[in-house]
Amino acid sequence: QVDLVESGGGLVQAGGSLRLSCAASADLTTISLGWFRQAPEKEREYVASINWDASSRHYSDSVKGRCIISRDNEKRMLFLQLSRLNHDDTAVYYCAARRSYYTSSCGPNYDYWGQGIQVTVSS
Repeated sequence: QVDLVESGGGLVQAGGSLRLSCAASADLTTISLGWFRQAPEKEREYVASINWDASSRHYSDSVKGRCIISRDNEKRMLFLQLSRLNHDDTAVYYCAARRSYYTSSCGPNYDYWGQGIQVTVSS
């Protein structure tokens, strides 16, 4: 079992940046991690993922070029840095863990999920 707790969300101005964190309750050395988000009345969408040793990182087209996913296995932490925020970034953001060395952009491939944290971009 891996419990995940997100932090760092809130209200952010358009054009600004934010850093989300996700704390895990278990060792992450054999686990790949991802971020997903769900906007009001929309399907959950993939944001980014990182494999177990951070040698492979992937981003959705909607955040590519303004997003960095990173992790600290010693501290059992996952991070998401997102810049040049716009209204379309408003969503509940979820971190997710997958018992695999390889990443995935597909939500059902993840075994554990955090409760989510709200990010609201104001104009």
